[in-house]
Amino acid sequence: MQVSPGTIGLVSAAFLASAVEFVEAFTIVLAMGLTRSWRAALTGTALAVVVLAAVTVVAGVALISWVSEALLQLVIGTLLLVFGLQWLRKATLRSSGLKALHDEEAAFREEQAAARRAGHEVRLGLDWFAFVVSFKGVFLEGLEVVFIVITFGLAAARENPNGIALAAGGAALAGVLVLIAGMIVHRPLSAVPENTMKYVVGLLLSTFGLFWSVEGLGFFAGGESLAWPGEDWAILAILAAWFALSRLAILALRRWAGTVPAMPQEQPVEGIVATPSATG
Repeated sequence: MQVSPGTIGLVSAAFLASAVEFVEAFTIVLAMGLTRSWRAALTGTALAVVVLAAVTVVAGVALISWVSEALLQLVIGTLLLVFGLQWLRKATLRSSGLKALHDEEAAFREEQAAARRAGHEVRLGLDWFAFVVSFKGVFLEGLEVVFIVITFGLAAARENPNGIALAAGGAALAGVLVLIAGMIVHRPLSAVPENTMKYVVGLLLSTFGLFWSVEGLGFFAGGESLAWPGEDWAILAILAAWFALSRLAILALRRWAGTVPAMPQEQPVEGIVATPSATG
């Protein structure tokens, strides 16, 4: 199999994006298991995984069968671009100190507090609150993983027939590593550099989104995909451009943040690029 910038980026983006979602899902399940019922939490998790697998198969087959290549690239590229820019915007605000960093320990405590406040209702022999919260948490976080796997896999399939397998492999590896780490430490994975990972994922999603959406514009000009100068190597140039723009935005926001009073609830935190003055 030929290793190209597209292939490396595909696996990296799928792995990192999935790892972030798996860490957040693990925190929810762990809180429900420790506070309420492991049986209910794991049952909800297993059901969510089954449903997600079905969604992946159905959506993948439908898109391959009914949508032309150029239109598929245009739609997927646009979705990835929108999705990636949202991640990049939040990461930029966090790095500049205008938005609090995501704290997995705090999220864990919130989930535990909600679990303790909830009443005890048993359905089908399960603690219903733990089951529902675990199912919803894994399903919603997993939907983003499915989105990444399907979009990256299908968009890359034109040049690499193993695109979906590569994306799924990256996601599966992330899931296995998060699960192993969680079983070892038996606590929220707060040591994972989640905010930095989100920044990198935002860059990668925005890069591939722009790359594929521009290729997909060929749908309006004869139905054939357009080609970038340098083909896959253009991905590196786009990535460098997004990185430069994001760093400029962070510097500008930091300067702007220094001219406005700090909000009462703000506390010093470490940004993506550590600075003593960064605030959440």
